Amino acid sequence: MSLNGSATNGTAENGYDAVLLVSFGGPEGPGDVLPFLRNVTRGRGIPDERLAEVAEHYYHFGGISPINQWCREVIEALRQEFRVSGIDLPIYWGNRNWPPMLVDAVTQMTGDGVKHALALCTSAYGSYSSCRQYVEDINAARAAVGETAPVIDKIRHFFDHPGFVGGFAAQLKSSLDQIEDQSKTRVVFTAHSIPDVMEECSGPEGARYSDQVAEAAALVAERAGWNGPFDVVWQSRSGPPSMPWLAPDVNDHLKVLASEGVDTVVVSPVGFLSDHIEVLWDLDNEAKDTAADLGLRYLRAGTPSVNADLVGMFRDLVAERVKGAPIRRLGKLPVWDPTVEGCCPARRPPAPEKHRGGR
Repeated sequence: MSLNGSATNGTAENGYDAVLLVSFGGPEGPGDVLPFLRNVTRGRGIPDERLAEVAEHYYHFGGISPINQWCREVIEALRQEFRVSGIDLPIYWGNRNWPPMLVDAVTQMTGDGVKHALALCTSAYGSYSSCRQYVEDINAARAAVGETAPVIDKIRHFFDHPGFVGGFAAQLKSSLDQIEDQSKTRVVFTAHSIPDVMEECSGPEGARYSDQVAEAAALVAERAGWNGPFDVVWQSRSGPPSMPWLAPDVNDHLKVLASEGVDTVVVSPVGFLSDHIEVLWDLDNEAKDTAADLGLRYLRAGTPSVNADLVGMFRDLVAERVKGAPIRRLGKLPVWDPTVEGCCPARRPPAPEKHRGGR
């Protein structure tokens, strides 16, 4: 879907002639929920009975995920920001799991004459599910369209961009300002858990996903002016119980904090750029209920608003590539090229068997 005219209306900048927003996608009505979940889990053999359980989380919110509307707001704001900043590129939008689908966006881009696009993916971190899978889906869409499909480059990870950090910090500070006595307050940052085998493959040396989340959390706490203790925990795990995932889970951690005498918890979902259903259900329902059962005061800090911080971040990420603008980042972790073939696989490939005798 194009949100800013066709490519022929823009002028190629530094080889790029379009921007493509790539997001996860989400249902926009009750009838969309099960088909959406089947798209998300395609090829994993998950029965509809299990999907029906997850579907209840969406039905709790009217069967509507906020993420598509969030994308529309970001695109409209970014169009205006591009005009002010002198970036003359059309913006397209394609989702991985629900219309507008990525393959349809690439089809339209091809028809509009786009040759080289920059993909703004709505995940800030590096791992298979938060980065490599986006690259695979982009490549699959291009392959489905054929040889005339445009080249599409993915942006870098942006967990430590000042706009990302500032957006979360503003929301965290707003929650902290509601607490008069902060002496027994703990800030808890959450991100989506991933299997241990995926964590071990994230980044050139492994374990870079959790390192990035930890650095983002520290930067947000500092920007928010929080000098007290904080923790990084995980949420939204799935899969068989026999498979180890990053821990502790936020609900388990709340029990530990209650036993330590903490009376107020502020949860910041730093792993999520917007209010996915996982944020709304896992934190605003399950974790909130856990805290209530434990007698903890519970505040959930918001994800970044679609404002100058967030839109300016996306503008900067585009300007780095199309205009050679300076890279803005606050962290100290080394960066790596997320498009390198084989980077961040879902799990390490098995070692080749050794020859037995003979040769």
